[in-house]
Amino acid sequence: MIIGILQTGHVPEEISAQQGEYSDMFRRLLGGRGFEFRVFDVVDMDFPEGPEAADGWVITGSRHGAYEDHPWIPPLEELIRGIRDAGRPLVGVCFGHQIIAQALGGKVIKYPGGWAVGLRRYRIGGREVSLHAWHQDQVVELPPGATVLGDSEMTAHAVLAIGERILTIQPHPEFGRPVVEGLIAYRSATVEPDLVAKAAASLGGEDHNRLIGDWMADVLEGAPATRVPFATEART
Repeated sequence: MIIGILQTGHVPEEISAQQGEYSDMFRRLLGGRGFEFRVFDVVDMDFPEGPEAADGWVITGSRHGAYEDHPWIPPLEELIRGIRDAGRPLVGVCFGHQIIAQALGGKVIKYPGGWAVGLRRYRIGGREVSLHAWHQDQVVELPPGATVLGDSEMTAHAVLAIGERILTIQPHPEFGRPVVEGLIAYRSATVEPDLVAKAAASLGGEDHNRLIGDWMADVLEGAPATRVPFATEART
């Protein structure tokens, strides 16, 4: 099965030297399923010919805003609608979560409540999970057909299913502690110092990356996006 990774940004060099690009992080997260990965640097205008170029699709995070004026955003939105219309599975994370919502009729803004950074708690399918976050932008209006599957104290629309083939997640299950440590060290100048301190203090706790990564892989293999496979497990 071919998974196309639509890379919408590049990891800062200080971090990528050790952790690789976003595409490498997703290869690790989704490994073990026999997927073949093809990477398209859409941020550099490297686009696939169409939705049929892969059996399933992943859209990565980015330092850019979905609402910003960049030449690659309109064709990416067109591709997202094409993937939806073709019925191919699609997963988006952080910027990917936001651009999918925007392309399908939702709204994304720079959230006036500020940044969400560090290891944070989310409620997904009635269960609390911990995932790393690094964002200020948020989806504030849902696209038609969206179902909210997860939220947090700060992010009302943290996890969405749009129909049965599209799953989007605001936090980063592909980020491990070293990535967030790198962001704190090299990319936190615009984040309030007290939030940076809290983010640093949050690191070291258990994350649920594998749980979410397995769910993402299930959806890419054809499982309904609205079915949270761990929803009936004991709450933590």
